[in-house]
Amino acid sequence: MSPPTRKMYFGIMIVVIASVAALACMQAVSSESDAVAEPTAQPSLSVNVTTLESQTLPTTIAANGDIAAWQEISIGTEISGLRLVDVKVDVGDEVREGQVLAVYNDTTVRAELARSRAAVAEAEATLAEATANAQRARGLKTTGSLSEQQIQRYETAELTARARLDVAQAENEAQALRLAQTEVVAPDDGLVTSRTATVGAVIGTDQELFRLTRHGRLEWRAEVAASDLNKLRPGQTARVTVPGGYELEGRLRTIAPLVDTATRNGLVYVDLPVSDVARAGMFARGKFELGTRQVMTLPRAAVQLRDGFGYVHRVSDEGQITEQKVALGQHTEDRIEIVSGLEPDDRVVASGGAFLGNGDQVRVIETDVEEGV
Repeated sequence: MSPPTRKMYFGIMIVVIASVAALACMQAVSSESDAVAEPTAQPSLSVNVTTLESQTLPTTIAANGDIAAWQEISIGTEISGLRLVDVKVDVGDEVREGQVLAVYNDTTVRAELARSRAAVAEAEATLAEATANAQRARGLKTTGSLSEQQIQRYETAELTARARLDVAQAENEAQALRLAQTEVVAPDDGLVTSRTATVGAVIGTDQELFRLTRHGRLEWRAEVAASDLNKLRPGQTARVTVPGGYELEGRLRTIAPLVDTATRNGLVYVDLPVSDVARAGMFARGKFELGTRQVMTLPRAAVQLRDGFGYVHRVSDEGQITEQKVALGQHTEDRIEIVSGLEPDDRVVASGGAFLGNGDQVRVIETDVEEGV
């Protein structure tokens, strides 16, 4: 082998040996990196758990409806053609039976009343004269001084005068009644809810002047499903929540005999106490209390609500999470009734379940141990 060839051969061998050494180093570094990057077990999340608890809850029926006046009184007038000269009450005023609400100009009526009284006096005088003449004529009947026809004429005049007196007295009473009607009075105690009477207006007999809520009483007209109507009885308590969050305690007065064919709901009427928070026309929600019952419940924080369904996160003995769908019942301020989906001894995450999913591993915090420490 010539010297140049031998040098070339040694050069190639050096390159091959260097490449093999570099490859070996790279594999060693890769192995070390893989060893460093190998994932370690993720620490378990710590959770509190809870189980179903027995609780006594009231049995209720929920309902919605409007608040309305127990009875409304529409007040108009029976007199027409007169001008209003005074309106004594306004919307929101409480009035008593017989209280004057408005006054008409009575000048014309008083003049007519004076005329009718004069007509009565004239008719009384005419009757007195006709009665005296008839008595004298009857006294002369046996003497023959007057004929039968003349006596009958006097008696007829007496009857006519009496009839005219009756007409005059009836007209006088009508004018006295018109004078009384110039004052519009409240027919019963109530609260003024509407006023259209205006000073100076000439109002006809077919127009409303005032509207009253009788005795200021309001009622809640609640719509209840037909299937629940047979569970209700007059006298039962109803808790009605009005706008603003105020709650009133009412009493069921009566149940309507008919059910709406469109909604399949029936109306029930609930008497409400007098208050400053309820107004006729308000929409209100409420519930009827039927009694109490024993149910199984969980804290509200342990139940997640999605798409109208309830879910809890059950924890196994090994600390594995399983999401469980449950049927929900009645809600209270801090607990929810669980109708089905859980066994009495199932442990579920007490709070924070929204951050967990199926298969997650958790560490259960033993509350009793912590309290002992």
